[in-house]
Amino acid sequence: MREGYSEKGGLLRIVKKKSSLPSEATFSRAFEEFAESELGDKVHEALVEENLLEQIVGHISRDATAIVGNEKPKKKEKIKVEPKKKGRPKKGENREDKKEETRLNKQVNQTAKEALKDIPTVCDIGSKTNAKGYKETWRGYKFHLDTNDCGLPITTLLTSASLHDSQVAIPMMRMTTDRVTYLYDLMDSAYDAKTIHEVSKALGHIPIIDRNPRRGDALPMTPAEALRYNERTAAERFNSRLKGEFGGETVMVRGYKKVKLYLMFGVIALFVDQLLKLSA
Repeated sequence: MREGYSEKGGLLRIVKKKSSLPSEATFSRAFEEFAESELGDKVHEALVEENLLEQIVGHISRDATAIVGNEKPKKKEKIKVEPKKKGRPKKGENREDKKEETRLNKQVNQTAKEALKDIPTVCDIGSKTNAKGYKETWRGYKFHLDTNDCGLPITTLLTSASLHDSQVAIPMMRMTTDRVTYLYDLMDSAYDAKTIHEVSKALGHIPIIDRNPRRGDALPMTPAEALRYNERTAAERFNSRLKGEFGGETVMVRGYKKVKLYLMFGVIALFVDQLLKLSA
């Protein structure tokens, strides 16, 4: 890089030449290298380790938010189902129906790394019911987040938009447990599954999860649980700031790794911003 210097009236002026700025292609290649090396995740993990490793976190708030993509969704492959044979089975023929083990049940005995291999990360179509009861759809991804009491992001994951929130709860709990020491798992009704409750307890945490209506009548939370559950809005506020102030609503790059890096730049900036506010 070349720079020209001139001094006039006691002031030093730096005159940058156009040729000194890297081209768009250079920026693009650098961004691709950073994405392939998962630089954003490594920097974020280092920030968590340096600032929160030796602290005890009261609770972890878990939430997910829609990320609109800038690419065509991948078409789902049609699964061929063989028709069941009619009539009585032949001698020695076994026609017992073997139900495939669910993803959550598999994750109980898997490490976080093993579980994430089975998580879809392609761009596709997602849908959810908003606070007013209307169904919303979007094309892109879903960003999953664990935050601590103070709204600092501890663990993040990017998945396909169609993936249900509950499908990453167990690997996220394991990842967050490895990064910080915490007491409570706060989750909304989307995570209300017996397996998630059990894994949370097995990891030494206390799950406070809003009851899903599909599971029938439930005992209301105790006043202490309800008060702590209200702190889960920290994750919602983080997602709101990430999308409104740190670029989460204007994703222009394409491909899972590049989208993840783009979002992680926002996560890192937000982490530092929140840390400065807490230190003030």
